[in-house]
Amino acid sequence: FEERLKGVVLEIKKLKSAILFIDEIHTLVGAGSTSGGNMDASNLLKPALTDGQLACIGSTTYKEYKNYFEKDRALARRFQKIEVKEPTVEESIKILEGLQSRYESHHRVKYTKGAIRAAAELSSKYLQGRQLPDKAIDVIDEVGAATRIRALDEGIKTIRAVDIEKVVSAMTQTPVSSISSNDKDLLRDLEEKLKSVIFGQNKAIEKLVSAIKVSRSGLGREDKPIGCYLFAGPTGVGKTEVAKQLAQHLGIPFLRFDMSEYMEKHSVSRLVGAPPGYVGYEEGGLLTDAVTQNPYSVLLMDEIEKAHPDLINILLQVMDNGKLTDSNGRVSNFRNVTLILTSNAGAFEASKGGMGINPDQGSALSLEAIKRLFRPEFLNRLDATVEFSSLDKPTLLKVLHKFIEELSLQLKKRKIHMEVSEEAIEWLYQKGRNPGYGARPYARMVDEYLKRPMVDDILFGSLEKGGTLEVTLKGEKLDLGIKGPSK
Repeated sequence: FEERLKGVVLEIKKLKSAILFIDEIHTLVGAGSTSGGNMDASNLLKPALTDGQLACIGSTTYKEYKNYFEKDRALARRFQKIEVKEPTVEESIKILEGLQSRYESHHRVKYTKGAIRAAAELSSKYLQGRQLPDKAIDVIDEVGAATRIRALDEGIKTIRAVDIEKVVSAMTQTPVSSISSNDKDLLRDLEEKLKSVIFGQNKAIEKLVSAIKVSRSGLGREDKPIGCYLFAGPTGVGKTEVAKQLAQHLGIPFLRFDMSEYMEKHSVSRLVGAPPGYVGYEEGGLLTDAVTQNPYSVLLMDEIEKAHPDLINILLQVMDNGKLTDSNGRVSNFRNVTLILTSNAGAFEASKGGMGINPDQGSALSLEAIKRLFRPEFLNRLDATVEFSSLDKPTLLKVLHKFIEELSLQLKKRKIHMEVSEEAIEWLYQKGRNPGYGARPYARMVDEYLKRPMVDDILFGSLEKGGTLEVTLKGEKLDLGIKGPSK
């Protein structure tokens, strides 16, 4: 090893104006040394570097420079450290334009100017954990290969911005409609779609959709999440359901964390990873890993008032800067996350003040309760505090009809037709009515008074092969009129 390395150095010295480039130069430290010996590659190069006869350039990462290269002070002293920073998007576009002809000849395709710009901009926005221009080069390489495979027998294909959007969508598991700038139809109908599945919370939905439209229009801050919202209101009024439906209609993953699991100080570390010296140090954090794997998602933290105060401190950074670092130093980017926090804070106060002559007083009392529970620096970072009101009778009847319709669709799969009379629906409404519990009791009413009485007939009785089911009210009880399939 020593003879070969010295031979290389002598040959380079003979060449005039030659420059030796060593990639991953930190590997020189300790390379080629025998057991217990100090004569490694770095020590063999030091004399040549000192006498000025050898011009050398090395490259390494900052972490490896600090951990390996810098520890050999004599070797580090012979080099001038130059930090190469990540290029901007505009600089990356120029780099891609310089490489464009090579990739066009290799893949036998043509890249438009819009495709080159889209590769730089979309990779910068959606591909996390990597740097420009490397990730932008990977995008144009991958889209070139994919286009060539789809058109093996055809001539030269032209790659446009829409092709780049599809590839970035596949690489990040993000819907094309979310990456594309042509998703106006999705946002235009979002409010109506949410109102069609969430009843009685029109004001809350309007406030939420309005904030999302501002962010998607490009008028929001790029260093913050898409939106940070606190959903406040009584139990069973649809706070969690709005978050679920929002993710479903946007076509993005739904990440849910229940704060009852993070009530203790030590349990908060599970979200960002255990600190050094503790069990599970290198396993990463539940929250940071989930966002890294799903950079474009709806993140729900349910019942935030139950969480330990340390969790609120962690969220301050996320809401203000859109980033969170785990215990291993890996940075998770929250810029494309919609953060939703739910809370029952203020629900009791709202129920006291919202009855009778002045319903607005309930809203004011609710906000006062929220201000007492959460610190100003937390509330100040929220994009909106969305208040959910208690559900009135027409809204609860809509919810009850929805549960009955879901049961009817399940029965249709078994060739069973169900009809429920208005008297029976009114009886179920009165039976499950509880102002403090919201809509949840009606799911239990459908289970208890409709599903359970018919289970035996579906499995073993006259409805085993289908039939008709008529639910009516007789006296103070529901009557399930069962008819088997017509022969």
